[in-house]
Amino acid sequence: MTLISRRDAAIAIGAAFSTRMLVPGSASAAELDPKAVIYKLPDQIELTGTGGARNAVLAGDPNGTGLYVVMNRWLKGNNFSKPHFHANDRFITVLQGTWWVGSGRKWEPNNTVPMRPGTFVTHFGGQVHWDGAKDEDATILIVGMGPAASTRVDEEK
Repeated sequence: MTLISRRDAAIAIGAAFSTRMLVPGSASAAELDPKAVIYKLPDQIELTGTGGARNAVLAGDPNGTGLYVVMNRWLKGNNFSKPHFHANDRFITVLQGTWWVGSGRKWEPNNTVPMRPGTFVTHFGGQVHWDGAKDEDATILIVGMGPAASTRVDEEK
């Protein structure tokens, strides 16, 4: 099991959730020193990809080593990954929509558990799971240690 320090987790989550600080009583944003704080508003986060999911790397490099933060959006329409696992633990927070999660080698999208906004999920390294969206888009935030490669497994019939 890969562990990340509380400090690294706080930095990653803080980077992902940074927002503008408004001056009380004004409609304009305060000036922030970019050496101290950087941020992206939701409409500035570009999600890319093809198929049933889109993603944006917010911090780190999922293909390298070390801490990374990725935002994924699963598109509605029964879009699911197939059974797979990752080498390291991944810590996921559901930000928007309902994300559906299954485990094991038997891929059954109708036999999944709904994860609603605010839910925190841990995918343990080396353990088979699959996930996706059904009738609404689902946006999740993933924090982990790279490399974040997925290893597909043969499906159980």
